[in-house]
Amino acid sequence: MAKAKAGARKAPAASKKTLKLGLIKNASKKMAKAAARVVKAATKLAKAASVAKAMPPKVAALKAVAPVVKAALPKAFAVKKGAQSAEAAKLSFQAPVPDKPLPRASKLPASGEPLTKREMEQLLTAGAGRGVEGEGSLKGRLRVKDGFPFLAIIGRDKRELVFLLQGPDQEVLPAYADHKVSVSGLIKKTTNYGGTVDVRKYSAKKPEAEAAPPPPVEVKLKYLSPGEIEQLCAAGMGAGMRGFATMRGHLEMTGDDFFLVTSNGGTRQQVSFLLQGKGAKGLRKFVGQVVQVTGVVDKTAGWGGTVQVEIHEPRPSEHRAVSREAMAISKVEGASAGAAAELVVNNGLAVKLLERAGYTWAIEPTVAKRIGLREANFVASSHGPATREFFFTPRTPGVFEVEFFLAKAFMPSQVSKTYKLTVSVRP
Repeated sequence: MAKAKAGARKAPAASKKTLKLGLIKNASKKMAKAAARVVKAATKLAKAASVAKAMPPKVAALKAVAPVVKAALPKAFAVKKGAQSAEAAKLSFQAPVPDKPLPRASKLPASGEPLTKREMEQLLTAGAGRGVEGEGSLKGRLRVKDGFPFLAIIGRDKRELVFLLQGPDQEVLPAYADHKVSVSGLIKKTTNYGGTVDVRKYSAKKPEAEAAPPPPVEVKLKYLSPGEIEQLCAAGMGAGMRGFATMRGHLEMTGDDFFLVTSNGGTRQQVSFLLQGKGAKGLRKFVGQVVQVTGVVDKTAGWGGTVQVEIHEPRPSEHRAVSREAMAISKVEGASAGAAAELVVNNGLAVKLLERAGYTWAIEPTVAKRIGLREANFVASSHGPATREFFFTPRTPGVFEVEFFLAKAFMPSQVSKTYKLTVSVRP
């Protein structure tokens, strides 16, 4: 066997295969074939160059192939990138929706278990009952959305629940929009605020036409009975009563208005009626006297109201329960600060206070009872403001503080001024 000459070199076959595999892995299938042909041609050129320049064939092949591969790789990546972008565009593209009706549930499922009372409560409660299913019935108003019928019902907490109506009647039910509909079938609550109903039976009722409001009924006035008149004249009773009546009381006035005091005169529970109408004219000469009026009485509050006077006539003054004759009377005139009065038990005390138009003087009912209020007389004056006289006859010795309130007429809670008087009663 002949030995190879010393110094002779041959190109190793393994280096060619390794170069080819490296190029094939980094290029696409199409470019791999082209690169293989380029490498084969470059290897031949490298052998010729190695003979001339005594350069190793592996190095010469790499230098020869480098410019070719450098020019070919961008094109390969461009092709691959183009293929990826085309695939992404294909995925993002959405085909136009065909102009066809939406699919409808046309078959009824098998009958389920009837809903229990507890399940119906959960079904009709907004925010609860999700997953409840069973046979039952619902009532509500039918609504149509996107061609599908929905039943809107009012739940247990006055919140609205919406159920989609399914089944063979799904195409018929939209004709009953805004009707009151009752359905029965398989009910499924798919959310906390609604679900579906596979309708087996249904009934619809036409919406009620908006009826015109009935004409106002004229309330016929009635003659009030003696018991009802007694309620009109009592403090805190008979508010809202209205009718024909005849009442008697003391005639007083505030400003240019006349009013009739029927009970608890001079106290903050005084009941008085403002006199109005044609029959209320010519009453000035009867101020301070007892007058009987007949007309339409309207008690708007517990402390009085108005009277549309038709007839008025004076009556004789009532007999005074206590005679002032042969009685020592202490007098206090005007609301002066720090005023005081002193008297003996069973004697009289007269307090006169000037009134103002639209206001009247009054005291608390409990104080009036404790100190023995007998009269609260209104005294008109043609030259100046009117005067109100409070007449007391104390029955119990002691020191009493009497507070007077100047309140707005017919509104005893609106006080404009107060006056305190200290009364000393000796035995």
